[in-house]
Amino acid sequence: MDKLAKLQAFIGKEFTESPSPFMRWLNPIVISAEEGKIEFQYTVRPEWLNPMGNMHGGVTAAIMDDIIGATMFSLNEKNFIVTVNNAIDYFSTAKENDEIVAVSSIIKNGKQFVNAQCEIWNADKTRMIARGTSNLFKINN
Repeated sequence: MDKLAKLQAFIGKEFTESPSPFMRWLNPIVISAEEGKIEFQYTVRPEWLNPMGNMHGGVTAAIMDDIIGATMFSLNEKNFIVTVNNAIDYFSTAKENDEIVAVSSIIKNGKQFVNAQCEIWNADKTRMIARGTSNLFKINN
């Protein structure tokens, strides 16, 4: 089964077969998966909160980095990728037990470098929590 088909097999379910232990810890539900575009849903857990009871900005960044990695996975390329940088704007927050949705897509897929973006929203997509872009580098295996 190719990597995209594996993602698509989990639509509506937790993505329990990710090769990433970190992604399995984040425990996303696959909402949609297309080549170069992924949508996951998460439930904000107590260990994701800062002392004020809001989702920690580092968790927001981790979700973005992880789903962008899954989006690269959807391309079925043989290269391994590493993140070069992330630029994130934070607009709002989420609280414990909130459902949030992350949507990522590939902007440019070059020979060596990839530019991708991610937006994180509240469950009904009426309030953007954060938006970020990432540059990634392909490592030949």
